[in-house]
Amino acid sequence: MPMRALCLDAIAAMLAFLGCAATAPAPLERIAVGNDGRSFVRVPSGEPFVPWGFNYDHDRAGRLLEDYWDKEWPTVVADFQEMRLLGANTVRIHLQVGKFMAGPAEANATALERLGRLVARAESTGLYLDITGLGCYHKNDVPAWYDALSEKDRWRVQARFWDAVAGQCAGSPAVFCYDLMNEPVAPAGPPRDDWLGPAFAGKHFVQFIALDQAGRDRAAIAHEWIATLVAAIRARDARRLITVGLVPWSLDRPGLTSGFVPARIAGGVDFLSVHIYPEKDTRAEALETLRGFAAGKPILIEEIFPLKCSPDELEAFLDASRDTAAGWLGFYWGATPDECRASGTIGDAITAAWLDLFVRRAAVHRPPVRERADG
Repeated sequence: MPMRALCLDAIAAMLAFLGCAATAPAPLERIAVGNDGRSFVRVPSGEPFVPWGFNYDHDRAGRLLEDYWDKEWPTVVADFQEMRLLGANTVRIHLQVGKFMAGPAEANATALERLGRLVARAESTGLYLDITGLGCYHKNDVPAWYDALSEKDRWRVQARFWDAVAGQCAGSPAVFCYDLMNEPVAPAGPPRDDWLGPAFAGKHFVQFIALDQAGRDRAAIAHEWIATLVAAIRARDARRLITVGLVPWSLDRPGLTSGFVPARIAGGVDFLSVHIYPEKDTRAEALETLRGFAAGKPILIEEIFPLKCSPDELEAFLDASRDTAAGWLGFYWGATPDECRASGTIGDAITAAWLDLFVRRAAVHRPPVRERADG
């Protein structure tokens, strides 16, 4: 038996012991915000839904999903099955605008077809999707025509992107939410000449929604931008949830801020998403930041990982955050815990420890995966 199959069998056995074995999934239901305004539920059953899963943003070689989902589709299929075996119920995928827009007014039909195939795979696997759009992670993939646009024209293209994506995905209950953009920032101070923030590990995660503040209130810019994109989605899909992935420095505090103040933008989205990487010995500060995002909507910790702390410290933060967060998404890069351990690298050792933690906590942070009655 291949090594990967052995790894998956071991994971499946562990999950069975934990009471959340991954057999045939029950049909997915649409996800909505609960009546308490702080949680998620399945509709129409009303059963609680706690997002617990992964960002599936790139593979171990750093390639984005769109770089290999065409020629290496079996890898994607296997990865989705592995994520479910690890105990995930939600997968966050990241779509680059340059891959989905063939021009200012034309969506890429091939990319949309591939997205539709991925949504169908998620549904058959029993996984929900957090579809994050408008990525410019690899600068070489950003079309020159896109960067040359004015603010309003760029927003129009972004609206067309979401019109196309929502039109492709609206029929599937596997879509948990649309995330308008990863870590957007409203400009402050003098005009900029670059839409992207600094690179981290070769990727640009932060993106500006305008180059010139032009005397405007930053939160007002953010609110108008959100309204523009939400309208495009709602014209195609009136039911799926909408959010935006925020940096932790979005709170209205002295110092560096994104302009996306939670209390000011919460009315435009269905729930708030924040990316938090707790640091060693600063769990209290991280929890205070998390609580700062409380604005009458559920809060999803959309990115979390032991990047700046130990797995034990991260686990303590996960426990403490349960009073505030409605869900948690970490990272999965295409390798099981045993495969990571076998590589012998420090990075893979950290990932293995994270995945071990994820499996162990699967039954704690979310209800067991629902199975078919005949499963």
